[in-house]
Amino acid sequence: MDTPELVVWSAMLGGLVTLAAFALADAVIRRSIASWRAFIFVALTGTVCLLLTGLTQTLFPDFPLLVLHVLQNSLGLFSGALALSYLGLWMGPARDDRIVRISIGFGTISLVLAGCTMAVLTLLSPPDEWRGLMVITAGINGLAVLPPAIASLRAAAIGDRLAWGIVGATGLLCFMVVGLYARAMNVAGLGIGVWTLTAISTVAFFMLGTYLGLRRDRVNRQLERLASLAQGADPATGLPQRSMLLSKVDDAIWRSARMNQECTVICLHLQNLYELAEIAGHHADQQILSAMSARIRRSVGFRHVVGLYHPRCFVVVISTYSQTRLVEKTLQRLRYLMTKPLQVRGLDDALHTFVPRFGFGSVVVTEGNADPASLIDQAERLSQAASPDPETGQLSLPGVPLA
Repeated sequence: MDTPELVVWSAMLGGLVTLAAFALADAVIRRSIASWRAFIFVALTGTVCLLLTGLTQTLFPDFPLLVLHVLQNSLGLFSGALALSYLGLWMGPARDDRIVRISIGFGTISLVLAGCTMAVLTLLSPPDEWRGLMVITAGINGLAVLPPAIASLRAAAIGDRLAWGIVGATGLLCFMVVGLYARAMNVAGLGIGVWTLTAISTVAFFMLGTYLGLRRDRVNRQLERLASLAQGADPATGLPQRSMLLSKVDDAIWRSARMNQECTVICLHLQNLYELAEIAGHHADQQILSAMSARIRRSVGFRHVVGLYHPRCFVVVISTYSQTRLVEKTLQRLRYLMTKPLQVRGLDDALHTFVPRFGFGSVVVTEGNADPASLIDQAERLSQAASPDPETGQLSLPGVPLA
């Protein structure tokens, strides 16, 4: 390895070590599962990059070649499987979508099996056949870019805007895989410019992936904090209302119609929102609204529309779902979280228990030109007509299909 190339790979290694150190510090400070996942992702995949660049032989001249070749032909596949499984967790309720679920599940299982197979083949094959096995590994890793690309494009198409960042990370991953495996196989004719682009793509991929993971984790923790009504917190719901809500509902209906899928408009009517106003103060309803909006958002995920039609009526639009059972699964999560009691802090600093009583109403839409206001009004009438159990707050979900 000549000096310019050594400088490039050393700089890349320095960047990865720095990112790993930051990820470890974040995991130690925050003590969240997502932070530890980010650190494991950077550490494991960064080790694969170190093995493929040739720095292993430079830093550790006595490193056994057989062990090196086994790790080069298997560890990258295992790290890809781990990254895909993390991506499925990162997408949250979006993985209920059939395309996303199949892409991630099939890709993860395939990479694990491929990693085991390549490890065994490397151990059993003569040492001089390592290059041919490396070509196979590189091809599998190239194909492994497809599952996250398909899953992220699908998630972005059905409303998860943060998934566009995964699409960009997948593009960087392509440059990274091609360049690193070309270096591992000592492909002739590639100059320092190619290695520099590979190093930059690698560091950028890790930076973007870590950022997206920590950003989604931060949003999840904010929702959890709102849902538990942290002491002294009285934040606004941040949900769209009036014309903004109608515009978002209209967009969701149009998007579903474009994909030839149904769209379900749900109204959730809080019948006892002002129940604690006399004993806890009039600010209690704001605490309740903040907590309930966070619970709804946690139930349906980040890509569906959640809005506030008026203080006692939440609107949820579940779009681009073609299977009824997936809608029901989302509604089950919604019912589960919405029935939990809340601790509301009164003006005298005393805690009061609020048990939500709510009604559901839903309208299934199949046309792209349906009027959002009419749909919400119809769903609201159904939710007001529902009679929840006064003990549990649960009820069956009435719904009217709209041709």
